[in-house]
Amino acid sequence: MPSIWTDIATQATDFRRRLHQAPELTWQEHATAGVIRTELDHLGIPWRACVGTGTVAHLASEATGRHIALRADIDALPIDEISGKDWSSGTPGIMHACGHDGHTATLLAVARWLKTCEDQLPGPVTLLFQPAEEGGHGAREMIRDGALEGVDWVFGWHNWPAIPFGQAVCPDGPVMGANGTFEIRLTGSGGHASQPEACRDPLLAGSALVQSIQQIVSRRLAPQTAAVVSVTTFEAGGAITAIPDTARLAGSVRVERTDQRDAVAQHLDQIARDTAAAYGVEARFTFTPRYHATVNHPEAAAHYRGALARVLGVDWRDTSLPVPIMASEDFSYYLREVPGAFALIGADDGEGHHWPCHSPRYDFNDRLIDPVGRIFSDLVGMSMESSAG
Repeated sequence: MPSIWTDIATQATDFRRRLHQAPELTWQEHATAGVIRTELDHLGIPWRACVGTGTVAHLASEATGRHIALRADIDALPIDEISGKDWSSGTPGIMHACGHDGHTATLLAVARWLKTCEDQLPGPVTLLFQPAEEGGHGAREMIRDGALEGVDWVFGWHNWPAIPFGQAVCPDGPVMGANGTFEIRLTGSGGHASQPEACRDPLLAGSALVQSIQQIVSRRLAPQTAAVVSVTTFEAGGAITAIPDTARLAGSVRVERTDQRDAVAQHLDQIARDTAAAYGVEARFTFTPRYHATVNHPEAAAHYRGALARVLGVDWRDTSLPVPIMASEDFSYYLREVPGAFALIGADDGEGHHWPCHSPRYDFNDRLIDPVGRIFSDLVGMSMESSAG
């Protein structure tokens, strides 16, 4: 059995690199879905399409034990790759900058392994190959299309370059934050730069607003609250000798708990209106909730931690990374439907895998395929602990 898994993991590395060379954006993962389905057909694993480019596959459907779902995301990002790898993206402006190629290759490796011992599985296993994680609410749409039917527990993971290889985090409760985006449009009265007294300057109001927004976390929220409010866009004007009529600010909100997001949005709205009024301009505020906090269920998280310890060893737990991290995940949708847990598993092995997700220099650490495959197999009751190492 160990040699079988070693061969599978090696093949998965080659498969991952082929996926990396052909990335596809959110809701456009048609070729990726086709490759996944061809592989499932080759393995003799039944599957069905889900929300177009998603795929739901099943193993041991007649088994009577706990029904467990395992998830991988499949989409890429609109980023130009500069990693310099031999297997770099072949599509200009698009790359797998978050490791979804590695998540997919790992889950397919697990599928191949579990197929060899399908009759020994204690319960049914559902494999979720999910599109549109990168802001497209793919998990929500998979659920609406029945992806979790009959599932008792669901598990997922994300490679995380800020954690050393061989370590992970999987807490009870929140592991990743909730997020949302905001936009503030300021309307004043523009004119000649030499006559500011005849204008109502939205750029000046916007500058004050950027400063005021930064005080939400320090002065409007309790110090124990984990939150980030970032202004990421400031657009105004065009002519160098003219005060503009309008300005636009936009940014991101990230909080520990989903219910805190609404409170931050209310603070933003009030600050926008009051600051604008102080400068004689008008503000129009819009807020878009995105993903909920990713909140682990204690029993499922304990099960996950057991698998992490058995595969990674007694020192598996990373204690340096504060959780929840303020990045967000649409795996949160699954955890709002059924019990389950999500882990962040370390990628930094000191060999160039420290670049953060969404960096144009990022590349998935292929060394993760082996231990994560073992962890997933352990989660569904087919431990390969005896072959670890």
